[in-house]
Amino acid sequence: MAISNIRYGEGVTKEIGMDLQNLGARRVCVMTDKNLSKLPPVNAVLNSLAKYGINFQIYDNVRVEPTDQSFLDAIRFAKKGEFDAYVAVGGGSVIDTCKAANLYAASPTSEFLDYVNAPIGKGKPVTVPLKPLIAVPTTSGTGSETTGVAIFDFKELKVKTGIASRAIKPTLGIIDPLHTLSMPERIVANSGFDVLCHALESYTALPYNMRSPCPSNPINRPAYQGSNPVSDVWALHALRIVAKYLKRAIRNPEDREARANMHLASAFAGIGFGNAGVHLCHGMSYPISGLVKTYKPKDYNVDHSLVPHGLSVVLTSPAVFAFTAQIHPERHLEAAEILGADIRTARIKDAGFILADTLRKFLFDLNVDDGLAAIGYSKADIPALVKGTLPQERVTKLSPRPQTEEDLSALFEASMKLY
Repeated sequence: MAISNIRYGEGVTKEIGMDLQNLGARRVCVMTDKNLSKLPPVNAVLNSLAKYGINFQIYDNVRVEPTDQSFLDAIRFAKKGEFDAYVAVGGGSVIDTCKAANLYAASPTSEFLDYVNAPIGKGKPVTVPLKPLIAVPTTSGTGSETTGVAIFDFKELKVKTGIASRAIKPTLGIIDPLHTLSMPERIVANSGFDVLCHALESYTALPYNMRSPCPSNPINRPAYQGSNPVSDVWALHALRIVAKYLKRAIRNPEDREARANMHLASAFAGIGFGNAGVHLCHGMSYPISGLVKTYKPKDYNVDHSLVPHGLSVVLTSPAVFAFTAQIHPERHLEAAEILGADIRTARIKDAGFILADTLRKFLFDLNVDDGLAAIGYSKADIPALVKGTLPQERVTKLSPRPQTEEDLSALFEASMKLY
């Protein structure tokens, strides 16, 4: 169980300069993206670095929903800068890019695919020591400040994949709820859906003692190990916070209590899924993002088409949980109840339908696009979507119910329209 170091509280960002001083950092790389570089969170970090005399360079060229190319740009910057510490200020895209930059700068002779997850890359274990990385999340979503995972779009194959190793986990996550106040409505919603699915998927994942084969050596034990009693605590708690606060956080940007709680829920779910893993919603989301055509979401100031990660994950959730519920139906029913379903007269065999309906209602209330068709996909795309899901074994193997290509086709088809 790899647990992350977290510091939480309003305004704690002002301590980051002292943290770097305490680490003896001489050359610091600050990573962010073009939008954030003009906003208060980055300002707060830079003010603290200046106050404590920290020498830093800024890289603000992170791409929202990164690609192999955008990772490689950041890696080149990191290698050239010879930094002894990193600070990532942003959402999952920024934090993941920074993890990759830190890894490959510390392992300069490695090929890019060496550490990328198999079967796309070689999935080698990380044995080199990395530099300290402090993550300052500005969204309430990925939980990337707590995990050893970095995700990117592999352009050549039009599919998302990533790097997964406990070695790339940030040294410290600074969770400052003030940073969530600069998030626009749809970013709150989409990043919140990622928290929702992290909690649901890690709680319903294949149990850790049913995952096989057992690794021949502990160094080969994956970061994502299946549902387990420790992750369950975090996942359920995060789900309760989502049920209570996500709608409030989306509807009212001034609701500091709701936004602060969602920021924490993101880290809680991260600690849960960072050890348990996720399964089909995430496995299927990677081609949904990777094969995007012309969709441009509201509130995202970007120059390229993209399906925000949280949206790509949540659109398949009703179909997925209707499918997985025959295994551990009681967990699916418990999740539905937390999300507001009345299960007093429910039959256990209906658990999947009840959770799916609860999710549909939840998404409908929050004006979520009506399924994959609404973001530009049709039945003709299903073979390509299935093909893009097949390499995601790191997560699809954690589904409590094994799936065939026909099952995946049916799940994509059922997700074309939600309401």
